[in-house]
Amino acid sequence: MTLSLIVNPFAGGGRAGRALPAVRGMLEALGLEHHVEPTRSLDHARELARAATAAGETAAAFGGDGLIGAVAEAISDTGGVLGVLPGGRGNDFARVLGIPLDPREACGVLATGSIRALDLGRVNSRTFIGIASCGFDSVANRIANETRVVRGNLVYTYGAIRAIAGWHSTTFTITVDGGTTRLITGYTIAAANSKFYGGGMMVAPQATLDDGLLDLVIISDMPKLRFVALLPTVFKGDHVKHAGVEVLRCASVEISASRPFTMYADGDPIAELPVTVSVLPGAIRTIVPTLEPVPGAAGPVQGAAGPVPPDPPLAPRRA
Repeated sequence: MTLSLIVNPFAGGGRAGRALPAVRGMLEALGLEHHVEPTRSLDHARELARAATAAGETAAAFGGDGLIGAVAEAISDTGGVLGVLPGGRGNDFARVLGIPLDPREACGVLATGSIRALDLGRVNSRTFIGIASCGFDSVANRIANETRVVRGNLVYTYGAIRAIAGWHSTTFTITVDGGTTRLITGYTIAAANSKFYGGGMMVAPQATLDDGLLDLVIISDMPKLRFVALLPTVFKGDHVKHAGVEVLRCASVEISASRPFTMYADGDPIAELPVTVSVLPGAIRTIVPTLEPVPGAAGPVQGAAGPVPPDPPLAPRRA
């Protein structure tokens, strides 16, 4: 296996660039042939990923979730393989997969992991790997992306605290799976392919990456003080137990709002409302940590370093 190491050296405030020599040293120690391809932009990352797949190489994204999502989008319809080395601020995709957040340690997954087909979310014609959200989250994400005051994953908490001051509730219109249209006054609509966003906020605690469905998290109107008190509970996923928070499961949802919003996904703007969000089951072949085999399961799964036993689901499915 040859890795095309697609790296954003400025990810995580330069974290990826600083860690690159140690990562290369670990890849060499593990016997993984590789070459480094620095990115100039997300579009350039997509070009590099397609070139890697065309050359029969594994496209290993080393940066934040935005970079990983761009690489996944580029190769999702090519049969290519995605490798993940976390180097950004949030690193939520690696977190949910159980990939070490230290990129040097994560190299071991590229050497010993197995290749599994994971879902992608889609907003109109663009795809994402984690969670697409709008409303209050749009404001918080914009603030987080613009600030130079706070570094690391705390930047998302900072964005949320700053956003609450000027927030006014919005009326969202949603249509789930082409069914009944609902009007919801509130804070946020989040379509979750994965559990986490914002550097460890467990917005959708029951979402899984291999079930062919989205978890739609709706945070309805409530007093600001109550909403602020709810924010810390998101890190353990306990917010879903509170009144005013609703979770639905769906394959697609149409979302519009009473005022303009940008939908964000994987930390970056992805589309302006109105949007249609859907799921692409099994769209991206990804190297994930190898788990214990399921007793009685049939057939091997092709591993990054050779055949390995089949893995159990990434997380228990809900009925």
